Amino acid sequence: MKNRSATRSAFTLVELLVVIAIIGVLVGLLLPAVQSAREAARRMQCSNNLKQIALSVHNYQSAYKKFPPSALVDLSVTSTGNNGSWGVHGRILPFLEQGNVYENIDLSLAWDNQEAIDGLKIPTYACPSDPGTDQERTFSDGRPTLYPTTYGFNFGRWFVFDPTTQKTGDGMFAPNQFYSFRDCLDGSSHTLLTGEVKAWTPYQRNGGPSDTAIPANQAQAELVVASGAQFKNTGHTEWPDGRCHHTGFTVTLPPNSDVEFETGGQLYEQMDFSSWQEGKDGQSGNPTYAMITSRSHHVGLVQVARVDGSVASVTESVELSIWHALGTRAGREVIRGEY
Repeated sequence: MKNRSATRSAFTLVELLVVIAIIGVLVGLLLPAVQSAREAARRMQCSNNLKQIALSVHNYQSAYKKFPPSALVDLSVTSTGNNGSWGVHGRILPFLEQGNVYENIDLSLAWDNQEAIDGLKIPTYACPSDPGTDQERTFSDGRPTLYPTTYGFNFGRWFVFDPTTQKTGDGMFAPNQFYSFRDCLDGSSHTLLTGEVKAWTPYQRNGGPSDTAIPANQAQAELVVASGAQFKNTGHTEWPDGRCHHTGFTVTLPPNSDVEFETGGQLYEQMDFSSWQEGKDGQSGNPTYAMITSRSHHVGLVQVARVDGSVASVTESVELSIWHALGTRAGREVIRGEY
């Protein structure tokens, strides 16, 4: 009887290369799907953050019968520096399950000398798609270390505040002003409460504009930016700060708009602008006009919460007239079309 020698099959080099090629193709097909799923999860978390913030504002309104002010500006102070006024983010802390933090701060005192917020990062104030939220804002003058916020409150279309007349803009939040649901004549489902902004947005401030008409396009917006006297690359990095360039936005331009400006040999493609940092120089200061654009790291859109608490996605191709209408509390506009 013959013994048959056992033979063991093995991959040839060609077969091995074919297997590697197949694996490479599968990885190439699966990776975008995995990345898309991760972004979908981050976007859902961002939407939940907006819902929580809107609910906190509603609970504040239930407690005080009014919405919080964007800031309480002491017009008797003529300092050219930051007035240190707390914005909406600080005032809604007890309604955002941050009662322990709230108990250790004093809203009657400037935020920039309060130890309780030193190095504090509040997850609800940070969109997980924005890589800038993990970068600390540090100061050399003893102010507490801060983390950015990626959610701003609606300051309206363009004009924000005049310290001489104390006139305010047409949004839902303004300095020294407590609005409520009854002031939202356009309807709570047709008015923005809060929306996304990008951490570490560059901006120009303290100058211009020569023409106070609302910029109508990118070219006009770039002229406005160029009229500023001071460049900063720290927009939306101070979550307690009540000024628009840190905790607000305006609907001057559509979401995710590019506004270019070159300084120091570097071109910045998405600039913001604030003419006078509402509250700077007290009652003798200039009016503030702000072009603080709602932007996000989601592709093609930003997420917003309306005054009624509902959350929606607004595409960057939204008609400017519709975007303006969403930004006013009592403009009496009729919103037609999708956004």
